[in-house]
Amino acid sequence: MEVIWGRKGDRMIKKWYRVQKLKILSILALAVIFTNAVVFYGNTVKLIYNQQWVISSYEVITQVESIKSILKDTETAQRNYLITADADDLKSYLAANQQTNHNIQILSKLTADKHQKQQWISLLEPKITSRLNILQQEIFLRQNQGLEAVRQQILSDKNKQSSKEIQQLIHNSLEGEQNLLQQGMQQSQASSQKAIVTFFIAAIVDLVLVALLYDLLWRYIRQLQQTELALRQSENRLRAMIDAEPECIKLIAGDGTLLEINAEGLAMMEVESADALIGKPIAAVILPEYRVLFADFHKNICQGNKGTLEFEIVGFKGTRRYIETHAVPLRNESDGTFMHLALMRDITQQKQAEQKIREQGLLLDISTEGILVRNIHNQILFWNQGAERLYGWKAEEVVGKNVLQLLYKDSPQLEDAYLKVMNTGEWRGELDQLTKEGKVIIVESRWILIRDDHGQPKSILSVNTEITQQKQLEAQLLRSQRLESIGTLAGGIVHDLNNILSPILMSVQLLQKKLPDSQSQQILQTLENNVKRGANLLKQVLSFARGIEGKRTIVQIQPLMTEIEQIIAQTFPESIICQIDIPKNLWYVRGDITQLHQVLINLVVNARDAMPSGGILRITAENLVIGEHSAQINIDAKVGSYVAIVVTDTGMGMSSEVQQRIFEPFFTTKEVGKGTGLGLSTALGIIKNHGGFVNVYSQVGRGTQFTVYLPASTFRDTHLLSPELESVTGDG
Repeated sequence: MEVIWGRKGDRMIKKWYRVQKLKILSILALAVIFTNAVVFYGNTVKLIYNQQWVISSYEVITQVESIKSILKDTETAQRNYLITADADDLKSYLAANQQTNHNIQILSKLTADKHQKQQWISLLEPKITSRLNILQQEIFLRQNQGLEAVRQQILSDKNKQSSKEIQQLIHNSLEGEQNLLQQGMQQSQASSQKAIVTFFIAAIVDLVLVALLYDLLWRYIRQLQQTELALRQSENRLRAMIDAEPECIKLIAGDGTLLEINAEGLAMMEVESADALIGKPIAAVILPEYRVLFADFHKNICQGNKGTLEFEIVGFKGTRRYIETHAVPLRNESDGTFMHLALMRDITQQKQAEQKIREQGLLLDISTEGILVRNIHNQILFWNQGAERLYGWKAEEVVGKNVLQLLYKDSPQLEDAYLKVMNTGEWRGELDQLTKEGKVIIVESRWILIRDDHGQPKSILSVNTEITQQKQLEAQLLRSQRLESIGTLAGGIVHDLNNILSPILMSVQLLQKKLPDSQSQQILQTLENNVKRGANLLKQVLSFARGIEGKRTIVQIQPLMTEIEQIIAQTFPESIICQIDIPKNLWYVRGDITQLHQVLINLVVNARDAMPSGGILRITAENLVIGEHSAQINIDAKVGSYVAIVVTDTGMGMSSEVQQRIFEPFFTTKEVGKGTGLGLSTALGIIKNHGGFVNVYSQVGRGTQFTVYLPASTFRDTHLLSPELESVTGDG
């Protein structure tokens, strides 16, 4: 192959050198022809100039000789008149006089562009004029004084001197002009000889160049003939190779007509011969719904761009096929436009398989469960719409990513699940997973191992069902049952302890009367205070266990919040910033204002204790309507209108284990002596006794949020609000 390419390269180099030589000789021939033309033009111009010069000299000589002759005739006619006084001689004189002036004017025009001759004329003309004036004076003397006076005038030296000067100027002029004429004729003859020699030299050079060009052209024509033969052979070989190609190859003209097609294309079009297709519009076999799309695609290719398109064709025997075409532009060297070279592949079976896969995918997408497939390297291969709804990621966002990094943070079950599915082919269990928002959800997961044709593990199919709400409801139910059991137990304990504390308190009071000394009184007072404190503690436990009924009225939350804000401002450290946002249109609630006050105090005190270094304490409230869906999430919630009071701090936060136990009596995370563990349990009892419920959300290091939901009072109850209560609540 390298040898073939090497020979081809040598041929291309030789062809290049031959073309370059032909170009150089052509340029040289043009240069010689141009030079010859310039030389011929110069010689011709010079010959014309010399000829004009000779003619001009002839004309000047003719006029000068004419002046000389006419001047002589003028003097002769004047002498004859002086002697004979004949009128005819006088007429001859006058005519010769006028002709002399006329010839002088012609001579002046002929030499208008010759400065030297103009100077000569400027010398000659006054002398001739002066001579003519003398002749005129002699005629005047002859007519008035007689022949003798004229004779004396003629014999004077002055007249002879004037005539001699004129003759000398004319003689000098004729002699000089004849010399110039001789020089011009010599130059003209030399230019003619030079032009003839140049012509013969140029003719010889042109003949040599024509011979060289003819030789080169003959060789070039022979080379073209050989090249044409080689191209024909190469075209035949290329045609055989194209026909052997298992895919359809087409060449389409800019107007959409077919120029070339191989054997596979003929089979695809279901015709025997290319003559049935060549020159016909390619769009004829394309289904109508794809023709506009293919026309735009063809236009884009003919603009010099590459492209890929899928469309459907129908053969001449009616067979429909899906075609995938990969097209590139092919430049047409004749006019610089582009043609459409296409490689077409029959993808009918692939399309049918894809359609089947899409139908199966639709069945998977109908499922409400999250279904995903990953390979053994944990890269996600498939992600259905149920998974999109469950986790929040679109399929295009997760395909190819590592499922462990995407859905799991720390899950100890993963390793056991992976080992079991690889060993047994199946695993079922519960997993903690993450959504796109970072929310932790609990799913019931089923894993199935998929093997390839050789029995090797290929991928794992996972079907996940979210059970987070179910688990939360189970936890709430267990906690509610546990608190109910604790409340029942606490109620019995309180009853027994009250029976124990009652005689102790009575005895202390009797002893206070019998022991009047101050030391005894002090001891007894301490004992009484502790007994009462214990009784108060038992009262809180009883409030949690059974719910202590108080006086129920219509309560407005805003004034209650104002009182809480005052307590916070007076007693809480300045490092804690309190923010209270209570809307004016907040609904009323029906309840015991003292107990509700106790609930809020317990919540804000806990928030204060959670921020020993300071922070932000935020209290808000809003009207809220809980529907059936929200009521199903919380076991204590019911459908209806509520006033939601939210107490948020930026303190230490709580772990999930602590959150499970915060409402248990006597459970506390505070140091010994700083809390009884009854605050939140009492608050929960009060809230439940009012028909409400409470939700807690906390993150370690980021703070805690308690949301208290109290049933809103009905419209009828709010209109039964007494005037005294209205003045207390501040509702004018």
